[in-house]
Amino acid sequence: MGNWVVNHWLTVLLLVAWLGLNVFLFVHTFLKYEKDDKYYYTREILGVTLAVARASAFCLNFNSMLILIPVCRNLLSFLRGSCSFCSRTLRKSLDHNLTFHKLVAYMICIFTAIHIIAHLFNFERYSRSQHVTTITLASVLSSLHHDKEGGFWLNPIQSPDMTVLYVTFTTIAGLSGVIITIALILMVTSSMEFIRRNYFELFWYTHHLFIIYIICLWIHGMGGIVRGQTEKSMNESHPHKCAQSFEKWDDRDPDCKEPQFEGHPPESWKWTLAPVVLYIFERSLRFYRSQQKVVITKVVMHPSKVLELQMKKRGFSMEVGQYIFVNCPSVSFLEWHPFTLTSAPEEDFFSIHIRAAGDWTENLIRAFEQQNSLIPRIEVDGPFGTASEDVFQYEVAVLVGAGIGVTPFASILKSIWFKLQHSDHKLKTQKAGHAALNFDKATDILTGLKQKTSFGRPMWDNEFSTIATTHPKSVVGVFLCGPLTLAKSLRKCCHRYSSLDPRKVQFYFNQENF
Repeated sequence: MGNWVVNHWLTVLLLVAWLGLNVFLFVHTFLKYEKDDKYYYTREILGVTLAVARASAFCLNFNSMLILIPVCRNLLSFLRGSCSFCSRTLRKSLDHNLTFHKLVAYMICIFTAIHIIAHLFNFERYSRSQHVTTITLASVLSSLHHDKEGGFWLNPIQSPDMTVLYVTFTTIAGLSGVIITIALILMVTSSMEFIRRNYFELFWYTHHLFIIYIICLWIHGMGGIVRGQTEKSMNESHPHKCAQSFEKWDDRDPDCKEPQFEGHPPESWKWTLAPVVLYIFERSLRFYRSQQKVVITKVVMHPSKVLELQMKKRGFSMEVGQYIFVNCPSVSFLEWHPFTLTSAPEEDFFSIHIRAAGDWTENLIRAFEQQNSLIPRIEVDGPFGTASEDVFQYEVAVLVGAGIGVTPFASILKSIWFKLQHSDHKLKTQKAGHAALNFDKATDILTGLKQKTSFGRPMWDNEFSTIATTHPKSVVGVFLCGPLTLAKSLRKCCHRYSSLDPRKVQFYFNQENF
């Protein structure tokens, strides 16, 4: 654990800062609504749940501001590859973009639950104050200005006959809140690993409910359900002076007039406008790039239902380990799926390998198998950066792929071969490692090289021990494209065999994340 913290200190720092800001915003907002005299009368009806509801709302706005940034792939690729000041530590932090996206989503769910529960108590107390038979401050506050159009009312349940359910579905705040909650539940449940892996289309379509989520978030505060005393009313009849004499308010006491209230203007848009504009720019750029013509130069059907597409596109430039998003309009107009590039930057084309692993991929492979003279049209967006881009920054690199996960390293192995052929002195990696032979073909199925890709499950402790012994003072990059169970094993080995002495062998774990 200690080595992980050292190697990911920036990631840990950013995570602690994010958690700290959540705690600060919640506590600061809670104290504001719990102590501010402007909400003295509101607290008389609602109690502490007023502050809880508002504090959770502020934290919801904060996390809704962050949720889109980790999926702005062009921004992340720019920070990763185009900035000369991006250190290895910063680049490794960018590799956790989807993890952070999920953490923010979980935090939104937590604060949404707190917000809903607090408002359930609030509405119950609003309703209860309308049914009180004795004259209390809460009952008097609940009866203010109900007979005036646009009156400065405090209680949204404006008569004993009005139910909580009616207010929920007939007010802007209530109805938009219900829609936000439903959209959030659908997005989160469809993002579960099982659904995302086996029913990707369901995940893809449902996740775009974030558009409805954002729109409803912006209008949620327009109803002004939670209200505070106006500044003018505070000057005329401060609650500390007039709260105890509430029974005399109807007597037109010049020193203590009836308090007047107003709702908050919508605030969520102020938090989320900039990320939404950034995301719109991101999507516009991706749409523009996706409309550029893609020429398919070669189609190869490999065993085990693996389709290889070799393509050309004007202005396309790539680095090893990068990936693209692919759309086939004849299969689906809206679905875009990520695929790692298997070609090397030195080649005059770019290629991907597609394995049948769901409805979309099966339909795509079938479309190419059944082609007559017309090849299905393909749209390409990208390329985008991944952790594998850093492979040439290490003297020693360990590439681990499981199943179709070997594809990211085809690009790397090809590029190493080209660099060695041209005596590239900038190449830190001096050896391409060892590989087990496949006897079915003269060359590797993915790389086309005589040096075959190693297939099988090694004894990881033996492998890491050998590398640590052979390279006692090297920084070793371990790269994985494979399942989480394998990732856990490799991460443990990286921690176990990294030396406590920073001058000696250090293993850095890198995992592909789409």
